[in-house]
Amino acid sequence: MDIQSVATLFGTFALLMILGVPIAFSIGLAALATFLLFMSFDQSVYIVAQQMASGLDSFTLLAIPFFILAGNIMNRGGIALRLIEFAKVLGGRLPGALAHCNVIANMMFGSISGSAVASAAAVGGVMSPLQRKEGYDPAYSTAVNVASCPTGLLIPPSATFIVYSLITNGTSVAALFVAGYVPGILMGVSLMLVAGIIAKRRGYPVAERPPLREMAEKAINAMLPLGLIFIVMGGIVGGIFTATEASAVAVVYTLFLALVWYREISLKDLPGIIMESAVTTSIVLLMIGCSIAMSKAMAFADIPYSISDALLGLSENPLVLLLIINLALLVVGTFMDMTPALLIFTPIFLPVVSDLGMDPVHFGVVMTFNLCIGICTPPVGSALFVGCSVGDVKIGQVIRPMLPFYAVLVALLLVVTYVPSLSLFLPKLLLGY
Repeated sequence: MDIQSVATLFGTFALLMILGVPIAFSIGLAALATFLLFMSFDQSVYIVAQQMASGLDSFTLLAIPFFILAGNIMNRGGIALRLIEFAKVLGGRLPGALAHCNVIANMMFGSISGSAVASAAAVGGVMSPLQRKEGYDPAYSTAVNVASCPTGLLIPPSATFIVYSLITNGTSVAALFVAGYVPGILMGVSLMLVAGIIAKRRGYPVAERPPLREMAEKAINAMLPLGLIFIVMGGIVGGIFTATEASAVAVVYTLFLALVWYREISLKDLPGIIMESAVTTSIVLLMIGCSIAMSKAMAFADIPYSISDALLGLSENPLVLLLIINLALLVVGTFMDMTPALLIFTPIFLPVVSDLGMDPVHFGVVMTFNLCIGICTPPVGSALFVGCSVGDVKIGQVIRPMLPFYAVLVALLLVVTYVPSLSLFLPKLLLGY
């Protein structure tokens, strides 16, 4: 490994980030600076541009704009309110009923929208006023919302797994989707357990049992939005269509619900929704393209395999090495958003875990779970900022109530890391993976 290359790559990236340069440009310029050590300016620019173009020339990546569009249609189509009402039915009789409803609603809405930030805003925007009215501590309510909004990134369909599949040269998207179910559900259940203990100690109220007819009505209203998950995952697992084709089906289905069935949006709203989705897609794809160029620069400087050798030289115990990787990713997650962290550090750590015999699907779930914790932590956690804004509380007020949730999430992360069957059981059962 060339020390000068490492210093140039990560030094340039860190300097640009400190100066406030957008992360996609920071990544791309750091890659360009690294190539300039070995070749002319024209050659360096050509390689960076070539890597960005060839990296984005992928059929799998078409799923990202379609899922983003489907999520935005869902966000504007009144879906959150219907899922929250259904969540009240499921969690209403538990101590601290509204906190449990918040977690359940985030699990359902996050898996449909594919965005932790959108989930924190949509669900938190509805739940926060209700919890204040019932006497809940606003900091506690916000902590529950922030901690639970990333659960939908593990429960498919998830654009994060699509990006991971691209980075790892074709790890099965279907296997990744199915593998996320058990860890994602365990994540939500563990947060409900902590929220329930705290609510019991504080004496937060239990909701009254609604009439059976009302319960049935709320369940029926939620079935159509939740049907998206069954259609997408049923089609993928059943071999009816690929993940990319499933994303197009998701757009058609959400359009039917929002335009025809619920009539929450009209045709004149579609251009704005499409434009918003196009902007979000362009940001994500630019970041992916620049990160692919950076991965090429790291490979050119032999950084991933040098780090792999260094880590394997520290210890031959897989348990120790996986702990080190998790700790490194937890630290990374505190200052870097999920997509760039996934794009930059997957090529670094994948050779290490491959040498340990870890399945790439299992590692994808571990990385996603780890970085889900990161978006809830200061100083750069996007979900933390949005959740605090929606809950109308300061970040400093939320950190202490978040500590029990951080603790249980880290503990569950270690369980998911060291018990591969939690992630691989369903892919083997349903897909013969």
